[in-house]
Amino acid sequence: MKATPRSHAKYIKFGLYALIVILINIAGIRLFFRGDLTQNGIYSLSPISVKVAETLTEPLTVKVFFTRDLPAPHNTTEIYLRDLLGEYALNNQKYFRVHFYDVSPETEGVSEAARENQQMARDYGIHPVQIQIVEQDELKFKQAYMGLVMIHGDIVERIPTITTTEGLEYQLTTAIQKLNHKVSALLALDGNIKATLVLSSDLFKVAPYMNLKHLDQYPDEIKGVVDRMKAKTYGKLEFERIDPSRAGPSIEGLDDFNLLRLQWPDIEKANIAAGQGTIGMLLQYKDKTREIPLMRVVRVPIFGDQYQLTSVEELEDLINTNIERLININEDVGYLTAYGTLDIGGGSPLGPQEDGLNLFGNLLNKTYTVKPIDLKEETIAPGLKSMVIVRPIEKMSDYDLYQIDQALMRGTNLALFIDAFEEKMPANQGPFMSNQMPTFVPLDTGLEQMLAHYGVRIKQAVVLDEKCHRQVKPRQQGGGEQPIYFIPKIESANINKELDYLKNIKGLFAYLVSPLELDSERIAAQEVKAHELFASSERSWEMRDRIVLNPMFLTPPASDTEMARRPLAYLLEGTFTSYFKGKPMPEKPAEDDADTASNQPTEETAADADKPIETTDLSQIQDQGGFRETGVPAKIFVVASSKMLSDQLLDESGQSPNTMFVLNMIDALNDREAVAAMRSKEQRFNPLAPTTNSTKVLIKSFNMVGLPILVVGFGLLVWWRRHARRKMIQQIFAQ
Repeated sequence: MKATPRSHAKYIKFGLYALIVILINIAGIRLFFRGDLTQNGIYSLSPISVKVAETLTEPLTVKVFFTRDLPAPHNTTEIYLRDLLGEYALNNQKYFRVHFYDVSPETEGVSEAARENQQMARDYGIHPVQIQIVEQDELKFKQAYMGLVMIHGDIVERIPTITTTEGLEYQLTTAIQKLNHKVSALLALDGNIKATLVLSSDLFKVAPYMNLKHLDQYPDEIKGVVDRMKAKTYGKLEFERIDPSRAGPSIEGLDDFNLLRLQWPDIEKANIAAGQGTIGMLLQYKDKTREIPLMRVVRVPIFGDQYQLTSVEELEDLINTNIERLININEDVGYLTAYGTLDIGGGSPLGPQEDGLNLFGNLLNKTYTVKPIDLKEETIAPGLKSMVIVRPIEKMSDYDLYQIDQALMRGTNLALFIDAFEEKMPANQGPFMSNQMPTFVPLDTGLEQMLAHYGVRIKQAVVLDEKCHRQVKPRQQGGGEQPIYFIPKIESANINKELDYLKNIKGLFAYLVSPLELDSERIAAQEVKAHELFASSERSWEMRDRIVLNPMFLTPPASDTEMARRPLAYLLEGTFTSYFKGKPMPEKPAEDDADTASNQPTEETAADADKPIETTDLSQIQDQGGFRETGVPAKIFVVASSKMLSDQLLDESGQSPNTMFVLNMIDALNDREAVAAMRSKEQRFNPLAPTTNSTKVLIKSFNMVGLPILVVGFGLLVWWRRHARRKMIQQIFAQ
């Protein structure tokens, strides 16, 4: 049978369709795009992450050790991690490399390759973690690897545990930034970092009685750790050991450091005489020194003191962290000390302080180097980008205020968490007086007047709000909820959404906060712009004069005239005018009597007192350039509550709205707005929009009555249409 032109056309059409399908598939492989329909672009890289990936000029290798086939939600975490790392790689295919290693669980069927990968993970400091799984209606525990390491040159940065997708992009991007800074900082060192082990050999005698049988092997283990890290720090690390049990020039000056010193009595049964010993480690670079504890003393009831050595794995992390702080891998953030300010914690040798900012210090130390500043002993270094001041309670001299003012004029941004009142507990409060309430005394440190000059006044009051935290009362007290009016709940509508790094923060809690008042005239007189960051609700009021914060005695005012929305936090930015413009330059306060006494003339110098002293007229000498009347562009963040940094309102992971707000503001003051926006884009706190009681009643009534009426109405409509159709058919056939 002969083919017709029509059949030829059919074959040609089929061939064209097949060719088009093939070309579309090829184009899909070579040319593709992806879309992220989530509101905040959760599954896409932020602009700062893209920039960090694109600016890599040396290979960066990411080795991922993640156990496969884990149950939910860990399996979705692995998928998200793969996609996220793939996004980084797409933005720098030349230098960003990703490798996933099979680390099957420890079972009989584990392969030799998996065993090698597990050992590799442990060598990098990635250890399995215990997770809960449900199999056949039984709760079981399983060991799983969930971590990664980043290798840039010889420098290694690791994320040992990845159990959630929240904040993962932030961790990866900041880790890459840190690697870049670390490589540059190490290569720029003009000397070596000395790791000095201080260990008294006399301790070896009493070590068995302290349950430390292998203490004599500890120096070799530490030297091995330092030698391994030397290769990872471009040879900038060297090891030295000092034995305080042997006199010599090397032990001079050891008393200046806070190293652990132990004393023991005679141990007659072992023929060991009474003695003492020192153990610890010092990291030194030029005139900077950091101390690393090597032994912990744990006091256990009944059993007495227990002694624990720092493990080799933990020591490597401690050395690495302290090297970063020693050579300023992270940017400096100044923190004002003295004047009764709160201890920032986060590495204090005394451990966590009861009234300190422990969580804030730990979170800040992850991305910044906190630099304590005592204005009584030192000045604020030029070039410092930001400085944090938290709850000073002592009067500051004009000279101290002058230093802060001039630092602002030089461009140092200020973060002020200052209180309007000092909380004082009753004196001589005994065990039977624990229910006595504290008194609140108005504060006058001098910062208040200087801040008012810049354009913001702190009112001597505490904001109370009907929309507040509600504490669940125990059943013994009748149950229900107790409103805590002095912990206002800040709703999304009262948070500034014009700033990118605050857009995704949907709610906050304030705590013992005072209202702020903007001085429009002062703001207009300076080239300053004021951003209101958040405010209380329309149902808030102020408590003045006598402050009593017992929730049982607090009630909203009877009249609505006292109710109003009150600004609680401001960000001022622009060129400020100096607080000391037109004033004489303040003098440094005289030293204490104890210090001046040491400067009194001795007998040797007293003999010279009768000699005539040549004087010079210095009145004609003039100086210029030391004082700035108007500053360069800078920022001031102010909230009248130090409780915003308390451990009660922050969380260790950094994912709560309050924590994100605080860290984002610190980032914004250090010109890291893009990093701050990236941190908060995954904010999962999305409360429902507040509604009025009438709206709630309307919705409830509609659900209870309206929906059944709609269903009945729809049924009647269907019945009517069917009835009409039947009637129409009957009329047609009747004709």
